[in-house]
Amino acid sequence: MNVFAFDIETIPDLQAGRRLYGLQGLSDDAVLQAMRSLRRQRAGGSEFLRLHLQRVVVISLAGRIGERFCIWSIGEAEASEADVLARFFAGIERYVPRLISWNGSGFDLPVLHYRAMIHGVQAPRYWDNGVEDSSFRWDNYLNRFHERHTDLMDVLAGYQARANAPLDEMASLCGLPGKMGMSGAQVWEQLAAGEFDSVRDYCETDALNTYLLYLRFELMRGRLDTAGYAEECERVKEALRQSGKPHLDAFRRAWEVASG
Repeated sequence: MNVFAFDIETIPDLQAGRRLYGLQGLSDDAVLQAMRSLRRQRAGGSEFLRLHLQRVVVISLAGRIGERFCIWSIGEAEASEADVLARFFAGIERYVPRLISWNGSGFDLPVLHYRAMIHGVQAPRYWDNGVEDSSFRWDNYLNRFHERHTDLMDVLAGYQARANAPLDEMASLCGLPGKMGMSGAQVWEQLAAGEFDSVRDYCETDALNTYLLYLRFELMRGRLDTAGYAEECERVKEALRQSGKPHLDAFRRAWEVASG
């Protein structure tokens, strides 16, 4: 079975702001401030833009392709958003994975839906609810209570928003590194400073935390026994050792410290 834990990073879509709010001719900084100001007025002080105004810059994935654990990202510094989205949905078409997220139903997937529609990206396998493939009738990516997409936060909260917990805190409590070095609120500033690699690396560690919490969930509900859980964790650690990427080896070392 293919299992992909995923996470996305986004920034405000300034072109959308110019189009929707008549901000043509203003600098990027002025447009951003105007969009945030309008959002504060309409959302009781929150500057967090609505989901259709979030431009996807990178999607990171961590998980199993058959027997092999992998971690990778879709998106480069100069990649178009349309290309990032098309490659993500093409991967679903090819591998038909189980998708694992943390708050994916509340953020990541709605963002991907809106942005894919804006760019005309096709994703027939993803949107199938049993019309083309009868097996998708009872287990598809769209139904909140199906497992083809499992939003771990939503499931663990009993589908009650007031019971939601942050990824970083749950990861830390489960002996995982949690956030390492930055947060989603810093993505815009990091990209403006030309630090795309730092944003991608941060996104990959969030995908890793999500995948490892999924393994813990599988242990909790009995789909992995203690030995199987340890084996899967060691599979991940070995992949991180062999990655040749400093941020992934740093994650492994932080994990070993956090778990004692």
